[in-house]
Amino acid sequence: MTGSTDGAEIVVGYDGSPDAAAALDWALDQARRSGRPVRLVYVFEWLTVAGWVGPGVTPGMWPDEQARQQVEELVGKAAADAGAANPELTVHGEVRDGPPALVLEESSAEADLVVLGGRGHGGFAGLLAGSTAVSVTAHAHCPVVVVRRDTADAARSGHVTVGVDGSEPSLVALGYAVEEAALRRVPLRVLRAWQPRGEQANLTGEQARDAALAEDRAELDEAVRRWRETFPDVEVSVETGTSAPAGLLIESSRRSQLVVVGTRGRGGLRGMLLGSVSQQLIQHAHCPVAVVRKR
Repeated sequence: MTGSTDGAEIVVGYDGSPDAAAALDWALDQARRSGRPVRLVYVFEWLTVAGWVGPGVTPGMWPDEQARQQVEELVGKAAADAGAANPELTVHGEVRDGPPALVLEESSAEADLVVLGGRGHGGFAGLLAGSTAVSVTAHAHCPVVVVRRDTADAARSGHVTVGVDGSEPSLVALGYAVEEAALRRVPLRVLRAWQPRGEQANLTGEQARDAALAEDRAELDEAVRRWRETFPDVEVSVETGTSAPAGLLIESSRRSQLVVVGTRGRGGLRGMLLGSVSQQLIQHAHCPVAVVRKR
C-alpha cells in the first residue's frame, strides 16, 4: 500500500465493535483528505490480575496465545480490508497491552489525530460511561475525535462548528476548525455562548447587558479575522448567544459534520472537560466531536 508517510499517523482505537468500525470509517475518510497513514490500535484491558477483556473470547489467564492470535487476526483483517478498499492509503494494525486510556495517550504523542468510537467492547468497554474518553481527550498530545455509530452519516454533510469563548484552548480549537473546514471545503460556524464573567456578572439592565455582549462579539470577531485572511475561501459565520453552551453546540451539531471544542475554557465553556459540556457533546451531539487540547 502506498500513501503519505511524511507526517504523523491517524490512530484509531479499534476493538471490532460497531462504534469502532464507525470510527475507522471516519478515520479513513479523514486520511483520504489529508494523505495521513492510519494505524489501528487494539488495547487489552485487564479486569483483574487473572483476567482480561477481549472480543468474542472467554476471559482467562493472560497471556493466552490463542486469544492473542484471534485478536491479531481481527486487527490484521480490519487493517487489510481497509487498505484494500483504499489502496492510496497506508493502513497498519497493532495489538498492545495495558489500560486503554494510558496506551492511547502514549500513542497520541506521535499521532496527528486519535479517533475513538463512542462505545466499544473489550479494551474499550463503557467508553462514554467511564473515564476513557474524558482521560484521553484531557491528556492527549493531539486532537481527539469521538465518533458514535449513530452520527456516522451526519459526518458526511453539513458545516464545521466550533465553540469559542476567547480562552487560549478555544482559540487553538478555532485554528483546528478553520483548517478542517478548508480541508473539507465547507463553511465554518463559530459559536460563542455568552455568560457574564468578572465585572460583567454585576451588570444590571438590558443596555448594560447588550454592551457586554457586543464587547464579547468584538473580541470574537477579532479572533476570527486573521483566520479569514489566512483561509479566504472558507465561508465563516459568527454567532453569539445566551443559551447554555452545551445546548447551543448540540443544536448546531444537527447541521454539522463536525463540532470542535477546546479542552478548557472560560465563561460559557468553563471547565469543559471537568464539567458536563464535553460529556454532553460526546454523548448527545448529532455528529462527531473533536476535542483539541494541543496541536
